[in-house]
Amino acid sequence: MEAKETYLQTQLLAWYDREGRSLPFRGTRDPYLIWVSEIMLQQTQTGTVAGYYQRFVLRFPDVHSLAAASEQDVLKLWEGLGYYSRARNLHKAVRIVAGEMDGQMPRTAAALQALPGIGPYTAAAIASIAYDEPMPAMDGNLTRVISRLYLVEEDVSIPSVRRRLYQLGLGLMPASRAGDMNQALMDLGATLCVPGTPDCPNCPLRSGCAAYEAGEPERLPLLPLKKPPRIIPLAVVLITCKGRVLVTRREEALLRGLYVFQLIEHPSGPDAVAKALRVPSNRLRSLGKARHVFTHRIWEMNIYHAELDSQRTLAQGIWVTLEDLELLPFPGAMRVARGLARELLGEVPVGSIREGV
Repeated sequence: MEAKETYLQTQLLAWYDREGRSLPFRGTRDPYLIWVSEIMLQQTQTGTVAGYYQRFVLRFPDVHSLAAASEQDVLKLWEGLGYYSRARNLHKAVRIVAGEMDGQMPRTAAALQALPGIGPYTAAAIASIAYDEPMPAMDGNLTRVISRLYLVEEDVSIPSVRRRLYQLGLGLMPASRAGDMNQALMDLGATLCVPGTPDCPNCPLRSGCAAYEAGEPERLPLLPLKKPPRIIPLAVVLITCKGRVLVTRREEALLRGLYVFQLIEHPSGPDAVAKALRVPSNRLRSLGKARHVFTHRIWEMNIYHAELDSQRTLAQGIWVTLEDLELLPFPGAMRVARGLARELLGEVPVGSIREGV
């Protein structure tokens, strides 16, 4: 092994033993628990994940308990965490492990990638932490740290550059404690070797960092320019009748399986919204605005309310009470609208969900 890699391994693992973050999903070798945490951590901040993780594994402590749950129960517990396809894929993959693999998870990164929702990063994280397989878990933190350590001055989105970074990461994996090495690199990227201006004076790898020696570590990694998210005007209509509000279960890819109120994209005004929903325009009143940012789009929402005299057919959906509103899984995009629905239904006796007629 090269002297630089030996130095980096020794310094970083010693730093990790002293300074590693204390997180609720650390300290376990259980591949299921590691799997759940790594899926939750995809594109989500660690501080946000901690509480969700603890609630999730308390309810579903193992593969079999999660496999036996309904998708709606899983999505409800995931509510607010976002990127709901992660939860659906996790649920689907767990059922494969429980049913076809007798509850025994694959023990290598290559085999783990055969399961839905497990890509190279997640597979490497699980395999290295649970089974000590020396595979680098190449997330944004590792990409940034390795780009700086080795002064990789090329766009990291280029496949050949990604392959080079992976090989450099592979060279940093020790024969043992591979999981600790991955987590040490993640912690370094999250706390010191951060985007923008890194905290080089406190970095344990400063003496072995080529970007630091070159004097401009903040320039790296080189990233492609991102397209700005698309703005989508959206009308959100709370249609109520006799203590119930009309909701629908999304079938579209975005937010599939979650419940929303009546949605109309690119509305041309309140009259058009009323006409589209076959609601009398004089019954439609504005309740305010809300905004939700997805990865590639932004919903700019105008929220309306219409109180009807009968629960006639308006759209596919179900009429739900205030009690039901708390039981169904809703996305974060509906947070403001659901709060307003709670206010509208707050003084009405609760009952059971009833199919729209």
